[in-house]
Amino acid sequence: MRIAIQISAADDAKAWAILQRHSPGMALPGRTFVVSESAVRALHDAGVRYTELSREGANGVAEGALAGERI
Repeated sequence: MRIAIQISAADDAKAWAILQRHSPGMALPGRTFVVSESAVRALHDAGVRYTELSREGANGVAEGALAGERI
């Protein structure tokens, strides 16, 4: 499952170190990342503050989004 998150500005450097070890995710502008559930768990365990923007649904499309729709 892929999860889109936005990292708080204060925890940006700490998050990068964790994400480089735990996820082959994607970095987007504005401290936004698309990462695995295990990476989100590692960020949470390390006390990194983030906001969850979207989760991929069971069928591979983000919940609430239509196929091909931007999230």
